[in-house]
Amino acid sequence: MSVLVVDDSATMRRIIRNHLRALGLTSVIEVAGADEALTRVRAGGVELVIADWAMPGMSGVDLVRAMRAEPASAAVPVLMITGMGQEEDIRAAADAGVDGYIVKPFDLPTLQARLQQMLSRAGRNG
Repeated sequence: MSVLVVDDSATMRRIIRNHLRALGLTSVIEVAGADEALTRVRAGGVELVIADWAMPGMSGVDLVRAMRAEPASAAVPVLMITGMGQEEDIRAAADAGVDGYIVKPFDLPTLQARLQQMLSRAGRNG
């Protein structure tokens, strides 16, 4: 499974990548912004997106809205990992089309559980 990790923090991208590798997901692409992520998604081959919310330029929520508006990426599962944990934030992300939501800080078991939940709903295996 090809996973696109989108976060403006190189440290957070590395943490997520390492957690994904621990779960056996080794095809990981990292980008620092939503604009580049959208370009990658449009190119095809991305099967899962993990994105931060707050990034310079386009936000993670705007990335999801753009993905959902395009037939080629409308069904790609998106997990948001963010420091924004207020109820209204979670609701706004869900309204935008986010499939799963984790509030930072997080650990490997939390990531694993959320991914399994999302992928089983999408009819995919991790």
